[in-house]
Amino acid sequence: MLKRSLIRNSFDQSLLFAVSNHLSRDLDNLHRDVVTMSIMVEELVNRAVELLTRPDVNLARALAEEDDRIDQWDVQIEETCLKILALHQPVAGDLRRITTVLKISNELERIADLGVNIAERAMGLINGPIVAIPEALPQMIRLAVKMLNRSIDAYVRLDSHLAREVIGTAHQVDSFQSQIITQLRDVMQSQHEQVESALHLISASRHIERIADHATNIAEDVVYLFEGEIVRHQQNVVS
Repeated sequence: MLKRSLIRNSFDQSLLFAVSNHLSRDLDNLHRDVVTMSIMVEELVNRAVELLTRPDVNLARALAEEDDRIDQWDVQIEETCLKILALHQPVAGDLRRITTVLKISNELERIADLGVNIAERAMGLINGPIVAIPEALPQMIRLAVKMLNRSIDAYVRLDSHLAREVIGTAHQVDSFQSQIITQLRDVMQSQHEQVESALHLISASRHIERIADHATNIAEDVVYLFEGEIVRHQQNVVS
C-alpha cells in the first residue's frame, strides 16, 4: 500500500508540474502576442499622425488594411485568453495577468481605430484651403505618442513606476487640446473659407486626445497587474 501511495504521489506531482509548465508556456506565448500587437499599433499611429502634415491617399488606405490585421490579433488574443482560462483555471497573479492582457488588447485595438480616424481627417485636408497647424498640435502629438510608447514599455519591462508616470502626464494632453480648439475656433470665425479644414484638425486633435486616454488606461492596467491596485478614477496615482 505504501509503495502504491508513493507512486500515486509521484504521478500527481509530475502531472502538476506538467500543467504548470503548460500554463507558463501559454502565458509566455500570450505575452509575445501582445507585444507584437503593440508594435503594430505604435507603427500605425506614428504613420497616421505624419499624414496630418503630409497627406497621402495610398498610405491612408494601407493603414486601414493594417487596422484589419490588428483587429485579427485582438480576436486571436481574446480567444487565447479564454482558452487558458478554460484549460488551466488560473488563480492569483496568473489570473490577474490574463485579465490585464484582455484589457490591454482591447485598448490597443481602439487606438488603432483612432489612428485610422486621424488618417481619414488628414485626407479631408487635401482638397481644402491650407490652414495653419496650431502650435500646440505637434506638441500634443509628441506627448500622446510618447505616452503610448511608455505605457507599452511599462508592460514589457514590468515597470509600474513608469506606468504611474504616464498616468501623471495625462492632464498635459487636455491642456494642449484646449489650446488647439481655441485657436482653430478663432480661425473659423475670422476666415470662413477655412472652416472645413479647421474642423478636420479639431476632429484629429480629439482622436489624438483619445489615444492618450487609452495609453493612460494601459498604464493603469499595468499598475493593477504588478501592484494589484486599481487606480482608475483616482486623482493622485504617481508615487
